[in-house]
Amino acid sequence: MEQTISNLQSPISLFSQPYVSVFIPARNEAGNIPPLMEKIARTFHAHALDGEVIFVDDGSTDATWQEAVAASEKYPFLRLYRHRRSFGLTEAMRTGFRHVRGDVVIFLPSDLEADPEEDIPKLLAKLDEGYDVVAGWRQGRNDGKVFASQIYNMVSRALFGLEAHDMNWIKAFRRAVLDDLHLRSDWHRFILHIAASKGYKIGEVPVNFYPRQKGQSNFGFARIPISFLDVLVVKFLMTFSRKPMLFFGGLGAFSILSAFLIWIYLTALYFNTPGNMQQRPLFTFAGFIFVAGILLFIGGFLAELVVSQADRLEDLERTLREREETSP
Repeated sequence: MEQTISNLQSPISLFSQPYVSVFIPARNEAGNIPPLMEKIARTFHAHALDGEVIFVDDGSTDATWQEAVAASEKYPFLRLYRHRRSFGLTEAMRTGFRHVRGDVVIFLPSDLEADPEEDIPKLLAKLDEGYDVVAGWRQGRNDGKVFASQIYNMVSRALFGLEAHDMNWIKAFRRAVLDDLHLRSDWHRFILHIAASKGYKIGEVPVNFYPRQKGQSNFGFARIPISFLDVLVVKFLMTFSRKPMLFFGGLGAFSILSAFLIWIYLTALYFNTPGNMQQRPLFTFAGFIFVAGILLFIGGFLAELVVSQADRLEDLERTLREREETSP
């Protein structure tokens, strides 16, 4: 993926390790950037927070980038990155998450529908209660998507056991969770799902929701049915990515057992009605599903080999990361 990244932070602050990293993606949010950064600056000062802001412009075509550059000259905690064109929120997250340095990462939108002065302290306070991830629960929301969100949340609770009311709003999570996230296309909606599947403790805190004052929303209703399909994919991968034989072997065993049952039935039918050859297509079908079952087992063994190599790579990455953290 071709992209350009520009870092305009002063070199001095690059050597300090902030406690909080606020990640903000933006696309065509001109007019919202100056008041947003002012609010974050007041929050850092009022609560004596050692923090940074990682701002990713996802291919804006308005004055968003120019406003961000101007803000970086006023606020030394602001670090800027930019995509040549829009790649979507997940890619903006992947860019931003590669550069956050804080022990705690907070995701905020750039449209001021969330108020940093209210929400950052709430998220941090809830996180201090022992949670690994804290999600904001929008109060007073009235944007036409509430009913769809309720259905989506119901499906998420059924598949992942998530009790959160608002899966796709502001979040705070510890660095360990971030290091354990592997986001694919449009998987920004499933941070809570992935974290829950990996055993992290999920919390929730009510936050106020404010109508957008400038610009237009970049998220439409067309994504709703796709999100339902995506959540099924996430569940499948979270369940079987580490145990592929559980899936392939289960299907293979079912196919082989079905083939044997059909053959037993045909054998009994043959002896009860000698000379009856009308069941030959069923015999052939049983042969096909028997071979399919064998192939599924072979596929399961190959998938287990792939997972085994992936585990070894993850162990190597973890070892290298631990060495970097402990090295002077």
